[in-house]
Amino acid sequence: MDLDAYTAARSADWEELSRLASKRRLDGPEADRLIDLYQSGAADLSAIQTSAGATAAGDRLSLALSSARLRFTGAGANLFTQLPRFFVLQLPAALYRLRWIVLAVAVATIVIATLYALWITGNPDVLRNLGDDANLRKYVEHDFIDYYSNNPAASFAGQVWTNNAWIAAQCIAFGITGLYVPYVLIQNAVGVGTAAGVMFAYGRGDVMFSYILPHGMLELTSVFVAAAAGLRIFWAWIAPGARTRGQALAEDGRALFTVAVGCAISLFVSGLIEGFVTPSGLPVWAKISIGALALAAFLAYMLVLGRRAVRAGETGDLEEFEAGARRIVAA
Repeated sequence: MDLDAYTAARSADWEELSRLASKRRLDGPEADRLIDLYQSGAADLSAIQTSAGATAAGDRLSLALSSARLRFTGAGANLFTQLPRFFVLQLPAALYRLRWIVLAVAVATIVIATLYALWITGNPDVLRNLGDDANLRKYVEHDFIDYYSNNPAASFAGQVWTNNAWIAAQCIAFGITGLYVPYVLIQNAVGVGTAAGVMFAYGRGDVMFSYILPHGMLELTSVFVAAAAGLRIFWAWIAPGARTRGQALAEDGRALFTVAVGCAISLFVSGLIEGFVTPSGLPVWAKISIGALALAAFLAYMLVLGRRAVRAGETGDLEEFEAGARRIVAA
């Protein structure tokens, strides 16, 4: 690249970019022009750095681009000022857009787990293949219950949260493969169905529900949400619509990784319930009520607040620079 010739050819646009970025007030056409210049300037900077490395012209252009970027994001913004918008608009909107996939995932999981439990309880040979009578009775009468109280509550809650949050993050990150999410869901459904089948076969189904429901309602729902996010990313790759596959993955991926934050929070709450409420001496009705209230709060956040956020035009995308820039008003 002839850097001098390239600079001479593009300098007028760079100067206009710098001028608009430093201007205190922008009208609509100027805001649109700033976006166009920012995009072309970013491409110019990439070409300069690739061909010539660090140069004075590249440094000046980089400063102009930084000034323009501040107009997109707001120079006075910081983490704490962005948190309200994230939790009130972006996160619930991202969750709401997954509602039907979440429902489908939940129904599929429940059906598989139920069929597996019925298969075990209705076939003594299958039950015997899971272990001898002594070991199964030990599981039903001791191991299943002791699992929730063998470790200190705080340590157990942290362990459960870390494990479940990691699984949720993997569902979202590896959802593009199209295989990982179904594998996790089937494995989870089979595990729940096996436990239910053994507990019911020995007449302890009530014990299972009293220990699973308090934390399990919110925990499983959070896993379903993460699985739905992973499947949505996979579908964006399979059927991008009018977008290129790269655009579809970038746009949906940014929005749906927002879901990972929401799942981490909801799984933290379910972990606290599992560590402190599930093994506690509270009446069964009280423990289940606490779990039901936690689930109700999550669903209200997802469906009610999420619906309002979507109706307000929120996409759930963390990188709405272009849309934000087009809404620039007098500062």
